[in-house]
Amino acid sequence: MKTIRVLLVAAALVAALPGGASAQRRDRGPDSLGADWRAQSDQARGGVQSGQLVPLSRVIDMIARRVPGRVLDAGLEGSNYRVRWAAADGRRIDFIVDARTGQIISGG
Repeated sequence: MKTIRVLLVAAALVAALPGGASAQRRDRGPDSLGADWRAQSDQARGGVQSGQLVPLSRVIDMIARRVPGRVLDAGLEGSNYRVRWAAADGRRIDFIVDARTGQIISGG
């Protein structure tokens, strides 16, 4: 019961701060993923639809077969995909994959 009271008091204090918890979100800017993430996403989608790029889902499946774990972040950077991966053994691995061929350039 004491733990619940402590949590309620802490929540009330945070809410009472100027701007509350939402002020922290606004400080990150309009797009916490980066200003051009939407354009990169559209570019990747168009490349996959035209057959010029390998689907990111296929790249992620390939990485998962090589290194058990999960995706932290993934996106198109130039002509490559960057996949940030949390390996099951606790390592964080940044994979660079050729978006046209699906070949892993670095990582793992």
